[in-house]
Amino acid sequence: MTVTKIKINRNPIKQILKDKFAFVSLIVLFGLYISVVFANFFAVYPENFSDRNMSYAPPSKIYVITPEGKFSKPYTYNYKRTFNPETFSNDYKTDRSQRYYIKFFAKGFEYKFLGLIKTNRHLIGLDNEKGRLYLLGADINGRDNFSRLLFGGQISLTIGFLALFISFPIGLLYGGISGYVGGITDNVMMRFAEAIMSIPSFYLLIILAALLPANMTSTQRFTLIIVILAFIGWAGFARVVRGMVLSIKNLEFIESAKSIGASSFRIITKHILPQTASYVLVAITLSVPGFILGESGLSFLGLGIQQPDASWGNMLKEAQEYTNILYRPWLLTPGYLIFVTILSFNLIGDTIRDVLDPKSYGR
Repeated sequence: MTVTKIKINRNPIKQILKDKFAFVSLIVLFGLYISVVFANFFAVYPENFSDRNMSYAPPSKIYVITPEGKFSKPYTYNYKRTFNPETFSNDYKTDRSQRYYIKFFAKGFEYKFLGLIKTNRHLIGLDNEKGRLYLLGADINGRDNFSRLLFGGQISLTIGFLALFISFPIGLLYGGISGYVGGITDNVMMRFAEAIMSIPSFYLLIILAALLPANMTSTQRFTLIIVILAFIGWAGFARVVRGMVLSIKNLEFIESAKSIGASSFRIITKHILPQTASYVLVAITLSVPGFILGESGLSFLGLGIQQPDASWGNMLKEAQEYTNILYRPWLLTPGYLIFVTILSFNLIGDTIRDVLDPKSYGR
């Protein structure tokens, strides 16, 4: 009788790609981050561009068939604003007196590609400077929502990872030392971490953001928001790492490292903390949405990134009015992007957790 060994292949990357929801989430996040990295190239207008005559202009309609029924290059028309005395609102009607053809790799405002190469080429543009191309409509100041979504995503999508670079190393090292040393040191360190965890994070953010000077630039506010989010985000992570270290430090390979004279710091950083890599990877994917929501919530309340600089939070603030929700639904686009981003991170995090969980290996 021969026994055949069954080899179980648990390649995390292959498992993630096999999961339909995780695979779609990866594509969505990849598209979002590519868009914000190359925001200047994809944007039709610069971030500070505005045309007050086009306040709350609806999305531009793209045509490929002429009124005569013939195929044509993509083109659009400008809108003409008129005042409606019955509703006391501005109405927009299509001005068909002139066509504005859409060009690919068109010339536009100057920028530095990847911050290095000076250029003025953009993915799309119009053949005439008098034309207006609002792919996702305009806001109250006549600014292009599509372009501002790209520039706003640079803040909303990066703040999570920047906060992680601060909070996770602190939490990882803090929890590792606490669990390995044990005793009174462990008790004191964990009580301090629990005190940090007991602070209501969102209310702390509101209080600290409200205390910031009004003359601070958005860059300074952005930096302080990252520091605040990192300060309140490491404690819970450190507590879980500490619990994992308690179960690892008595294993045989740790005793072997002690017997050859390895220092405590080397044992913690080289032998114990790498064993927590699976949890760290899952925690990262599940923590980024919290940081994104924190920044978006502050900006929505007017305590984060300030106008005219864009972030998804302060752009969504304009959609809180009832009339805007009914008659200008394009202003809700930042909320959809926040929802899709957080959902994608959570789906990927859940899949990674299932893949790396030994209990899901089966027979």
